[in-house]
Amino acid sequence: MPSTLFLLGIAVAAFVGVNIGGSSTGVAFGPATGSGVLSMRQASALMAVCVLLGGFTIGTNVVDTLGTEFVSGEYFTPGASIGVLLFVGLGILLGNVLKVSTSTSQTAVAAVVGMGAALGALDWETVGVVVIWWVLSTILAFWLCAFVGRYLYDSVVAALDFDADDRVAELAVIGIGCYMAFSAGASNVANAVAPLVGSGQLGMTAGVALAGLAIGAGAFALGPRTMETVGEDITDLSLEASLIAESIAATILTGLSWAGIPASLAVVLTACVIGLGWGRASRRVPLQAIVRPEGLTNGEQSTWAEDQLDLFDPTTTKRIVTTWIATPTVAGAVAFVAFEVAQRFGTLA
Repeated sequence: MPSTLFLLGIAVAAFVGVNIGGSSTGVAFGPATGSGVLSMRQASALMAVCVLLGGFTIGTNVVDTLGTEFVSGEYFTPGASIGVLLFVGLGILLGNVLKVSTSTSQTAVAAVVGMGAALGALDWETVGVVVIWWVLSTILAFWLCAFVGRYLYDSVVAALDFDADDRVAELAVIGIGCYMAFSAGASNVANAVAPLVGSGQLGMTAGVALAGLAIGAGAFALGPRTMETVGEDITDLSLEASLIAESIAATILTGLSWAGIPASLAVVLTACVIGLGWGRASRRVPLQAIVRPEGLTNGEQSTWAEDQLDLFDPTTTKRIVTTWIATPTVAGAVAFVAFEVAQRFGTLA
């Protein structure tokens, strides 16, 4: 008969998965629902299916990294696993309450790092490699989309010619949303079950299935809140903009997951959306005017402001970036303090 601690661990993992589903669904299908292509319920159903596909095909690589390479799996005792997953779930829940898609992978990594640092068992080399890839992927996402927005957007729109066939345009956006959901599954199943799988308490297949089903449940229960934020509050995305931003983000995230790097879907896609908006906002302003010491002229500032407000909301963007920073920081700090106290009082089990 399974122990009480094991059953509690399964319950906490499901709790984390549900909250991941709520957060990641907004990032994957927010543009599709925001542009009116899909209903909230349709997007949630597609999210549930595609997450399972991504988890079983590529997600196992990320489970291995998060469950064994930051901290050896032997340190993930039943009690420690529950503690880490609880901190992850509470951090992501905070973002869902604020209607913001949080950086789920960064929150999970922060919680594991906090535990490892407190126990003196952390592999700092792995931490360094992952953090470097976080920074590089975000920069790459922003500047690729900024370049497309400034120089190629009009050409891409003309080449796609979605106005000629609305159905093709809608299918394209749905397909990219599914690709994003696939990449979300590849990246995020580890965040829910890596401690349990890494310690051998749960098999890889069972763990990925549990995480995938929980994320799917979260898509239905909490996803509509974050889809509203990503799809409507950040930017008034056209179908073409949705296609560009999601294609670039999904490709970057899938590549990182294939390499076993736990990376954030929320950060990468929102960097794409902001980069695309920034590039479009700068298209009528000379590039040298943006970088010169004296800055933009009054006329250029007016043009920039007009385009920027049409493409993305700076206030919402600041709120999202603040949540990205706060959520992993809180999760890591709380995990460190909790495991430090538990170790001193000998309560780890």
